[in-house]
Amino acid sequence: MAGRWKDFGRYGANGAPGAEALGIAIEGMVHGISSPVDSERGLAARLNYLTKSDAGYEAMDRAGIHVSPRTLIAWLAEERSPNKANLTRLDAAYWDLRRRNVATDLKHRLNNNGRGTRVEINPVNQAGVEQKYQRDLAPRSINVRGVWDRAVDAWMNDDLADLDAVWDEILDLIGSDYDGYSYVSSIGWAA
Repeated sequence: MAGRWKDFGRYGANGAPGAEALGIAIEGMVHGISSPVDSERGLAARLNYLTKSDAGYEAMDRAGIHVSPRTLIAWLAEERSPNKANLTRLDAAYWDLRRRNVATDLKHRLNNNGRGTRVEINPVNQAGVEQKYQRDLAPRSINVRGVWDRAVDAWMNDDLADLDAVWDEILDLIGSDYDGYSYVSSIGWAA
């Protein structure tokens, strides 16, 4: 990551590294079941989603759900309820599978047939910074293309180092003041 913010926050600026903000923005595009896992509706919907495909069973395995087929059938039939630990694992498995299932769509939407996506970058919040230490930073809007497949893959793999490398490529598009956006308050787009 670029680095004139060597001691970020020392004077009161608030924000997050751009790579983290990028991951948060991608995560914000993933929508799913809004009912909590411990509600009847939320549990039934998650179990239904997870048991429709081999990928769902793989997600449950990755989440540490190792129950007998009989127990799973009882959960599906609403004859028994999973314990608290398994509810947590079911929720984790659901979101893991949901993320995997939408990754391809995210790449397609963000690449926008090669046209890329217009990204708004909001600089760090300097409200708590004494005037003499404030940097002159304004929100920036740039068109980003050519990095979205890598960005989504890095997000999927929780690879912050690769997200940081993608963020550095995005910062190169800003020009001479790129270093001022190593940390940001938020980023967003309409895709």
